Amino acid sequence: MDLNLEQVISTLTTTFSEPLDDGEQRKIVFWVDKDREFVEEIHQISIDNVKVHQLTEQNNFYTKYLLEEEDATSHYLVYTNDDLSVEENWLIDTVYYSKTFYADKISLLLGDLGIDPSLRSVVKKYEKFFNKKHTQKFKSYGMQVFSEETIEIGIMSVLCSLKTPDFEEVLKTILKESLSEEENKYIVSMEKYFDLQVFWKYVSNLYGYDRENRSLKTLFMHLTVTALSHSIEESLLSNVKSFIAERSKSNNLVFIDHWMHHKDDYTIYNKLAEIVEREIQLDDIVRQLPIESFKKADTFPYFDKAIIIYIANSLEATHEDYEEYTKLINLRRVKHFYENFQFIYEALFYTVKMYEFHKKYNSGIPNASAMDMWKSYVNEYHVMDTYYRKFYVAFDNEPNSEILKKLKTMVENLYTNWYMGDLSSHWSMAVESDMKDNWVLPGITNQQDFYKQYVAPKVYKGERIFVIISDALRYEVGVEIAEKLNAETIGACEIEPILSVVPSVTKLGMASLLPHKVIDFDENARVLVDGKYSSGIENRKDIIESTVADSIAIHAPEVFAMNKAGRREYFKGKKLIYIYHDTIDAMGDKASTEIYTFDAVEKAIDEISTLIKIIRDDLSGTNILITADHGFVYQRDALVESDKIEKESISIVEVKRRYMLSKENQEMDGILNINLDSVIQNENQLNVYVPKATIRFKIQGSGVNFTHGGASLQEIVVPLIKYKNIRRGQANSKEIVKVDIKLTSSTRKITNSLFHLSFFQTERVEDKVVPRTVLIYMADEVGSVISNEETIIGDRTSENPEERTFKLRFALKTMTYDKNKHYYLTIKDVETGVILEKIPFNINLGIVSDFDF
Repeated sequence: MDLNLEQVISTLTTTFSEPLDDGEQRKIVFWVDKDREFVEEIHQISIDNVKVHQLTEQNNFYTKYLLEEEDATSHYLVYTNDDLSVEENWLIDTVYYSKTFYADKISLLLGDLGIDPSLRSVVKKYEKFFNKKHTQKFKSYGMQVFSEETIEIGIMSVLCSLKTPDFEEVLKTILKESLSEEENKYIVSMEKYFDLQVFWKYVSNLYGYDRENRSLKTLFMHLTVTALSHSIEESLLSNVKSFIAERSKSNNLVFIDHWMHHKDDYTIYNKLAEIVEREIQLDDIVRQLPIESFKKADTFPYFDKAIIIYIANSLEATHEDYEEYTKLINLRRVKHFYENFQFIYEALFYTVKMYEFHKKYNSGIPNASAMDMWKSYVNEYHVMDTYYRKFYVAFDNEPNSEILKKLKTMVENLYTNWYMGDLSSHWSMAVESDMKDNWVLPGITNQQDFYKQYVAPKVYKGERIFVIISDALRYEVGVEIAEKLNAETIGACEIEPILSVVPSVTKLGMASLLPHKVIDFDENARVLVDGKYSSGIENRKDIIESTVADSIAIHAPEVFAMNKAGRREYFKGKKLIYIYHDTIDAMGDKASTEIYTFDAVEKAIDEISTLIKIIRDDLSGTNILITADHGFVYQRDALVESDKIEKESISIVEVKRRYMLSKENQEMDGILNINLDSVIQNENQLNVYVPKATIRFKIQGSGVNFTHGGASLQEIVVPLIKYKNIRRGQANSKEIVKVDIKLTSSTRKITNSLFHLSFFQTERVEDKVVPRTVLIYMADEVGSVISNEETIIGDRTSENPEERTFKLRFALKTMTYDKNKHYYLTIKDVETGVILEKIPFNINLGIVSDFDF
């Protein structure tokens, strides 16, 4: 039995089982089958309690007699191939009080789909589309209102396998598949089951695409170039004028914008955009334009390349518009192709910051006393170390980028030659005059006093205290950790600089952070704490435990490896906890891995932040100190021979890249001789010799780019971060809040499909006030997006309200808007997906016509 017969029987069964009308004794249904589609099957039909009778030209009178005399009680299905309305029909009065049933395919379809017979011609036109599979999918859309348009869009949506009927999705699905008609399976099935001319009619109506020779490729070019014409003056796009729509422009923009922002489909868009970009020779167009004219353009990736090249060339040519470059980079962060160039932009940003610093100190970093230089380093200069480090973190993600190789030369010149050159030679002079005989700075804690000053008072009061010692965590990294903790946790966090020991090496730095009365080197330069050897965690554990009974020392990875219950058990009852963390030094100290030093710093920052959360959440710790044994100097470029210095011919107890220990006491060129009496007990009367500036001693062995042991600011300014966990609701606890982004435009009425709105970041980003990124768009009452979507990254730190103001441009889809309905400007938090605000607007575009006067 074929599909139609099944359908017929099911429809008839339903008809016969309906309750009888008033005065009806039984049901008679006339089945008119003019096309004789069911002549063969009629004798197969059986319906419970229904007699089937075939009406022919010969048995008209008999049929009348049968129905009115012989059997006036049974239900009858009377099948005929003739029209019943002819005048000489004997049965005309019977027909009037019975039902007539048509079982041709189209009638069945209309009945099945609930489409009014007035639309019969539309369904008939697409008859070949409505096979069983297609019909089922079409029905699944549950459409309530039918018109020629909804039926056609429904059919196209089925052919494109969409979940709901939507022409915008139809078009995107087709373009995603392929820009070549022959290879496009959706176009092929439209040719087979639909009418391709109708598809093009919709494209023309909605997107103003009216070419003589239509093709998917020129259509995609039309959509993208028209979208582009919203952000670049049309007069500047004369080369591609033929691709700019004359009408329905905003639909093109909204269509492209939605595709670009789609969580998965954007990758295909990106590939296609590159093809068009080459095809229209966008680089030639952009080369003629001032940056101002395309800085907001977003349709093609070439704009980002052009902006990057512009900034890099300007830096190289020493144009000092650093604020403009920073603004440009910030502007591009919300643009679509930013992530393709993210690392290049970040490297560029830190290069700009270094140039800005250089401009501020263009007459050089001043010569000053040790105390003043220390203060300047702590307050200002150290940012240069951060910029240099962040530049390489970005650089290492794109090491083959030609533009970054160019920037690298500029960065090395600024950092290694200028900044480190100036800073370290002036600092060496200051050390020579102020600190050589007594390794102290007024008002600054010496590392050897760390325990006595910060830990002992807590232990004495019976408070529990955690000490995290991170090997080679230099001061500028400590600053970043403190900022991160301030922004991400409700605890209070402050940082101060401490003067590390010289030589700035692990064995001496770690020893000086332990509880002790005396520290000293033995004759083999091993470090003794109160007469005990102090290297390695077991020795340190003994030293700590002999001072404080309820104490423990542990390596950070062991803490990470435990689960919550394990941690609670392990640290139960412990009052003093030393946690040793070694991510930076472990990477920097080996020649084969020193190139990854800055990556290791990023990792260390995250790990320390995780440690704090573990201590706070799993161990209920409230007092935490984070410090280091020493800092480090690191430069990426290979050292030239002049950066190395021969060891002198004196008898040496120990020599490393950045220091020598010797019993002899003498002055040597290019070398500082620092008296160790103020650092250790010094029973063996040792002197420490460190090369001036950041020069290394020539010795065999491991890496030279990452070093420590000397007396440069990067090695001996050590951070001490004091973190006090504050629980929610405690006095002086400040919750972390995200900044708010508010609409400031007062109008709530839109009269033009292109319009601008202004927004404001209500407070600046600082300690416990953190950035928020929002997505903003217009939606109808069911939440469908009817405009382009714009992003604001609210991370401005300026006090000046003007610098926290954002002006955005929106375009509405060209469609019929009901001026009495509300449409909603929607502000959505990107991180959480929460809709923060829906602001009602009225849209009254007047008459939307295709005629522009």
